[in-house]
This record gives sequence, C-alpha cells and structure tokens, in this order.
Amino acid sequence: MNVDEVVLSFTPGSLTILNVVLGLIMFGIALGTSPRDFRVVAQHPKPFAIAILAQLLLLPVVTFLLTLVLPVTPSMALGMLLVACCPPGNISQVLTHRAGGNVALSVSMTAVGNLVYIFALPLSITFWGSLHPTARTLLRDVAVDPWRMLLEILLIIGLPFALGLLLRAKAPGFSARVQPIVKWFSLIALLGFIIAALVGNWAVFVQVLGVILLVVAVHDAVALALGYGTAVVGGLGTRERKAMTFEVGIRNAGLGLGLVFLFFDGLGGMAIVAGWWGIWDIVAGLVVAGVWARHTKRRTGATSGDASGRSPAEVVQ
Repeated sequence: MNVDEVVLSFTPGSLTILNVVLGLIMFGIALGTSPRDFRVVAQHPKPFAIAILAQLLLLPVVTFLLTLVLPVTPSMALGMLLVACCPPGNISQVLTHRAGGNVALSVSMTAVGNLVYIFALPLSITFWGSLHPTARTLLRDVAVDPWRMLLEILLIIGLPFALGLLLRAKAPGFSARVQPIVKWFSLIALLGFIIAALVGNWAVFVQVLGVILLVVAVHDAVALALGYGTAVVGGLGTRERKAMTFEVGIRNAGLGLGLVFLFFDGLGGMAIVAGWWGIWDIVAGLVVAGVWARHTKRRTGATSGDASGRSPAEVVQ
C-alpha cells in the first residue's frame, strides 16, 4: 500500500463538524484573551520575538531537515511540514501551568501568535512545501492556492477569533464563565475527531504504524527541545523557558488535520501524521510538564509557580 496514493475517507458532514470544532477552539482562545495580553507583548517584546522566530522560522527549517533524514514518504513529509506551520495549541497554557511556568507569557504568546498564524500559515506551508524535493510534486498535484487557503482560514478560525475578542470586550464576566466550558468541550471534541479519523482508517494507519510512531515522537521531541533551547539562548528565565517549550512544541495539529481534508483531499500520509501528532503531542506534553512539576515541588515545596512562590498567572516581569 502506497500511503501517498491513499485518500482517507471522511463524509462532508464530518468535515462540517470539524470546521465547527476548530472555530470553537479559536473562539475559546479569544474568550480567554484580553487587551492586557497584547499589552504584555508590547511591553515585553523579547520573549514573543524569540517565540515567533522559533515557530515561524526555526521549527519549519528543522522540520524540513528532519524530512530529509527520517524514513518518510512525500505525503508524510508534507504532513510534518504542515504541522510545523500550524499555530500553537491551546493546551499549551495548561501544560505551562502544570510545569510551573509563566502562564501569562504563554497566554500572551498564544493570543498574538494565533493572530499572526491566520495570515502566516497558508504562505508558510506553500513556501516550505514547494522547496521540498519530493513533497513539492504532491503540492502541485493538489493545486493548493495559498490565497484561497487564507480566505478559508479567515472564515474558519479568524472570524470565531474576532467574535470571541468582541464578546470578551463587551461581556467580560460572561466570557470568563463560559470560556473554560468552550475550551474543554472543543478540546475533547477535537480529540474525539482525531481518534475517529484514525479508527475509521485503521487499515491505512496500521500499515505505517511503526514509521509514524518513530517520526512523530522524534519530531515532537525536537520541537519541544527547540522551544527550550531558543529560550536558553535568548537569555530567558526558568519560568519563561517552560512557557516557550510548550508554545513551540505544542502545535494545533487538529487544525492541520482539518486543512488536510479541506485542501489536500485527505492525503493519507499527511492526515495520519497530523492525526497521530494531535494525540502524541498531548501525551508527550503532559509527561514533560509532570516531570517539571515534580522537580519544582522537590526543589521548592510548591506545586506551581517558581521558587519565590509567585503565581504562575503572574504577568511577565
């Protein structure tokens, strides 16, 4: 079975549900975003600048190199590039809090970063995909139009994000009450969709199971290490390094999976990489956050925050 020639089956109704779920995710992120988050970035631009550099440039470059050395097919390589070009996942704040990192920085970077990615994602995947020696043929075959993709992304994630910001501004109390519900419902729904996609196409998934497990594990570990490494090189503090690790390492693979079905005709290797990444990313993130939390507890006797006892929701200093 050539996974590059396999098209995963999904009904139009399922794709509609996926679009709604992706919209809810962005709506939930926006409900938890305030003007203060953007001011934090404006007042302390260094961490955000490092994060954007790591996400928009370094992660795609490193991913591109990984696709050349790992045993991946062209569609798997394109899937890896797509995941690397996706915005940070909204569970990054949960993991940052669990690890005792700077949650305020994480929230700010996710809020501003998702806004940037609405415009950067279609251009980024088109650019890196067109450079790849094997994946660029697939990119031409599906005839991806970055401007059409931008329009679709504006409708699917940009509009819900804008509506969430508007509701947060007009009704902050109501937004604060419903935001956790929307956030967790959309996350659980997305996980359910990813699992359904893998189970519904199990025969294809099993054929490449060993390669996918290896490739996604290596790619995810490299992404997490890249986030931490760039924070160290940038001279950020311990709590900021934790936030940066998850901002760079946790990608919105669910959005990537949706884009595979919307723009790449459900291309097998792409969909399997994005689908499994969406599951493994959370598992690996929880393990890293848990190890960090135990280390912090042993060192300081606190379950969250840093050694000085500051709250993890504290604004970047």
